[in-house]
Amino acid sequence: MIVGQDRAVDQFASAWASRKLHHAWLFAGPKGVGKASFARAAARRVLADAAGPPVDLSGIEAPEEHRIVKLVDARSHPDMRWLERLEKEKGDGLARDITIKQVRGLGEFMGMTAALSPWRVAVIDSMDEMNKEASNALLKMLEEPPANTLFFLVSHAPGRLLPTIRSRCRLLHFDALADDAMMSILGERSPNLSAAERKRVVEMSFGSAGRALAFAELGLAKLEDAAIAILRGGDPTNAQRAALAIELGKKASAERYAAFLDLAPSLIAREARGLRGASLERALDAYAKTRELATVAPRVSLDPAATVFQIGGFLAAVGGPPSLKR
Repeated sequence: MIVGQDRAVDQFASAWASRKLHHAWLFAGPKGVGKASFARAAARRVLADAAGPPVDLSGIEAPEEHRIVKLVDARSHPDMRWLERLEKEKGDGLARDITIKQVRGLGEFMGMTAALSPWRVAVIDSMDEMNKEASNALLKMLEEPPANTLFFLVSHAPGRLLPTIRSRCRLLHFDALADDAMMSILGERSPNLSAAERKRVVEMSFGSAGRALAFAELGLAKLEDAAIAILRGGDPTNAQRAALAIELGKKASAERYAAFLDLAPSLIAREARGLRGASLERALDAYAKTRELATVAPRVSLDPAATVFQIGGFLAAVGGPPSLKR
């Protein structure tokens, strides 16, 4: 079930029901608000309806016991492809980009006859992680799409995509989730959290269910407190950011480090709402620098400790003089 995105559900469900729908859909919005989950749910519904028996449920829901749904969930449906970054051939972690080789493989898939129904679906999660060569190769498919083929392109920052790709897609916007939707998701997925803990996690997560679930699992309240202390106090001795860098630079802290990279820009943005004048200018500058570094660092494998220390410097710059005006 897709929670908190009723408008997106209604728009796609209406288009699919009429069978008068665009071949390429750009699912755009903040990270962690359900875009990839929506893509999977829409693919399940499309392919289940197309192969039969037709689904007698509202929206884009499909029964778990449907034979087609089981194939989609197992990533073994012959008429569906899901492109995402692959495991590195050498070393741990994921590759830097979705590559042109993967997109060429998608092109070969498009040249085949659909197996279980006339319809096919390709999901790309996410377009933000596709390199330029791959994007240009995908563009050719979007310009001359095979019949009865749907492309679902997930993007957290659609403004950074090629304008020619954006122009060939129908935009489906996903909003940050409301607090009640976030509380509902946490209640279902993290039932051991107390009401107070859920509230704290929701406040940290800025409308992103994916972020909230990660934060709940990793216990990031202490990290948030440490970052806010640097934001507001300026860390004149560097001691606070050094401690944070040591803690998150450990190999065992890889998941918490990734979560911190996701959290830091949002904390600055939240802090900026209460600032004015020179303090606001510092916050906006720190936000841009932190967001850029947080995006680049994992993709080029920057040293975690050094990265956290540098972000700590950006946070400290917001605090500026001890007499920070709010």
